[in-house]
Amino acid sequence: MEQIVQISNTFIEENTNFNSLITHLKEGFSNNKIMVPMRHHHDFPNPEVNADSTMLLMPAWNPSKEAGVKIIAVSPENSQFNLPSIQGTYIYLDAKKGTIKAILEAKSLTAKRTAAASALASSFLSRKDASSLLMIGTGALSINLIKAHASVRPITQVYIWGRNFNKAKEISSQLANESFSIKAIQSIEEKISDVDIVSCATLSKTPLVFGKHLKKGQHIDLVGAYKKDMREADDNAITKASVFVDTMQGGLKESGDIVIPLKQGLITEQDIKGDLFQLCSHEREGRLSNDEITIFKSVGHALEDLIAANYYYKKFTNE
Repeated sequence: MEQIVQISNTFIEENTNFNSLITHLKEGFSNNKIMVPMRHHHDFPNPEVNADSTMLLMPAWNPSKEAGVKIIAVSPENSQFNLPSIQGTYIYLDAKKGTIKAILEAKSLTAKRTAAASALASSFLSRKDASSLLMIGTGALSINLIKAHASVRPITQVYIWGRNFNKAKEISSQLANESFSIKAIQSIEEKISDVDIVSCATLSKTPLVFGKHLKKGQHIDLVGAYKKDMREADDNAITKASVFVDTMQGGLKESGDIVIPLKQGLITEQDIKGDLFQLCSHEREGRLSNDEITIFKSVGHALEDLIAANYYYKKFTNE
């Protein structure tokens, strides 16, 4: 039996090149051979913290090549235990033999592939000269999203906001030596109307991005709000923008940012301009003008995990 490789968060953190990972994701979304069923999404009670947790099972396979499944538990109240809200593992398989090739810690895998997917979308949807970014949220994704966006656009100025201002300042300190300047701000309204790209990664149940603050030419990257009762953008933002999703399969069903306006009849499924499969295969165009406001709504997709697992496995084994 082949030895099962263990790939840690530390290895993933130390061996990520966002430009390379984004290229691999682009190739993956252009490949119609990878098969991805709808992910299992199960909420279950967690009475000791008075909030539901969520289990996500995300399988994907490239027939006779590689396969895998990610098992994730999302516990929104984990901050009280000084733990990230997302915990999980990725099992990477040989699709021909069914043997396990590797077990990857899913925290960094998820953060890297999520940030890379947002940057991939930005390469189609943000203005090519976009030079400023507002990061809303100070969780595990924030640093990755900032670095990923800066890898595809000439970002020179970053602002970061979080409910905990000290945490925003801490992240600013961690990124002090990057190629861009970064500053923690105390309110979203301070800068949201001034920047070229807004990236939002929170567990908010009420909107943080309001259409009244958006200006022509902006790109809005919505990464959080993974449940139907969560929202990061209000109705005005959704209706005034050209909206794209990571996949039609999950994007129209899983997040309140899209589900609620659909149910209210404010938008229809036909108003969604496209997904990453269509953008990467050039079936749909991205940004059409410098004045257009674009929104990318990400809920995550198992293809991203499989591509990322393959990327890190090859780095680990020097294949």
